[in-house]
Amino acid sequence: MTKRIVVTGIGATSPIGGTAQESWDNLLAGASGVRTLEQDWVAKYELPITIAGQAAVPATDVLPRMETKRLDPSSQFALIAAREAWADAGTPGVDPERLGVDWATGIGGVWTLLDAWDTLRERGPRRVLPMTVPMLMPNGPAAAIGMDLGARAGERTVVSACASSTESIANAFEHLQAGLADVIIAGGSEAAIHPLPIASFAAMQALSKRSDNPATASRPYDVSRDGFVLGEGAAALVLETLEHAEARGARIYAEVLGGAVTSDAYHITAPDPEGSAAARAMIAAIENAGLALTDVVHVNAHATSTPVGDIAEYYALRRVFGDHLESIAVSATKASTGHLLGGAGAIEALFTVKALHERVAPPTINLENQDPAIPLDVVTTPRDLGTGDLLAISNSFGFGGHNAVAAFRSF
Repeated sequence: MTKRIVVTGIGATSPIGGTAQESWDNLLAGASGVRTLEQDWVAKYELPITIAGQAAVPATDVLPRMETKRLDPSSQFALIAAREAWADAGTPGVDPERLGVDWATGIGGVWTLLDAWDTLRERGPRRVLPMTVPMLMPNGPAAAIGMDLGARAGERTVVSACASSTESIANAFEHLQAGLADVIIAGGSEAAIHPLPIASFAAMQALSKRSDNPATASRPYDVSRDGFVLGEGAAALVLETLEHAEARGARIYAEVLGGAVTSDAYHITAPDPEGSAAARAMIAAIENAGLALTDVVHVNAHATSTPVGDIAEYYALRRVFGDHLESIAVSATKASTGHLLGGAGAIEALFTVKALHERVAPPTINLENQDPAIPLDVVTTPRDLGTGDLLAISNSFGFGGHNAVAAFRSF
C-alpha cells in the first residue's frame, strides 16, 4: 500500500539565521549571510578567498560546552537543527524502534581530522584526543541525532557531495514507504569553512573572487557570476506517515511526494553540459508521484553561481519542462546562504516546504544582469504562488555527477 508522507517539523541553523523561521524571514527580506572571514588563519595561510557564509549563530552559543567538546562542528550544527525540528513537530510520541534518522554530509568532520593531524605533528600521538575518530566520522551527525532522540529504526548516512541531503530526504521517503519507520529525521549538515577546503576550492577556480563585496558575491544566473561562496550549517525535516501525523494531531507543513537519484558518469567535478541525467532525476521525482510535469509551479534550483553549473541546470530544466518552464517561478537561494555543500539540499528543501506552506516563492538576490542564455523566470522579490494544489521540486547536483531531486506538494 502506498503511504502518504508529510513534513511535520523543521529546524535549521544557517548563515542567515539561527533557526528555521529566522532563516526563512531573512531569506524573504533579501538578506545575505556572506561575510568577510576574520579568523587569523586567513592571513596565516594567505588564502586567496577571504569570504564565506558562516553560521549566523555559532554552535558554541547554543550547545553546552560538554557537547561541543565531544562533537565536530558538523555534528553540532546537525544536533541544533534536529532538536529544533523535533520540538517544532511537537516531540512526537513514537516507539523508538519506529523512529529513524536519514542524515547527510558532503565532507564530514574535516575540522576534527585536520586539527588532530596538526596535534599529531606538533605535539605527538599521546596528545591526540581519544574521541577523534568518532568525531570525524561522516556518520557522526546521524549518530549524535539518533542518540539524542533515541532513534532505533536506523541511523543512515548519505555522502554524495552537494546532492547528499536531498538524497537523504529521498531515502527517508522510501524508508517510510517501506514501513521501516513511522517517523524519520532527515536532513544534512556541513562545517567546512576551513583553510584547506577553501584553498582547494579556490585552486580549482570554483569560488567567487568578490572578496571586496561579500554580500553580492554569490549571484546565480547573472552574467558576471564567477563561482560559489562556501557556506555552513544544517537543516532538518521531520517526516512521518500521514496516518501517524493525523493520529497525533500534528501540524503539517507539506506533503513529500518522493525523490529521485541519477548520475552523470561524465566528470568528477563538471556537470554534464547537456543535463540529461539531471533531467531524468527531475522527471522521475515528479512522475513517480503520478503527477504531470505541467503541475510544477516552483523550483528551488541548485544554482551555485558558477558559469558552467547554472547553464547546465537550465538545459536540464528546459529538457524537462519545455515551454512550461516559462510558467515556473525559480528561486536560487544560495545567493543568500552561500553553498552549504552536503547541507545545501536540506536547507533548500526546507525553503521549498516553507514556500508551499506560505504560498510564496523566496527571492534570488544579486541578480543585476540576467544571463540571456538562461531565460528563466527568476524570482527576485517574494512572489505569491497562488491558491490550489501547488507542486514544487528542489534540485541538488554534486561533484562526481550525483543528481538528487525531491518533490513536495502543498497540504
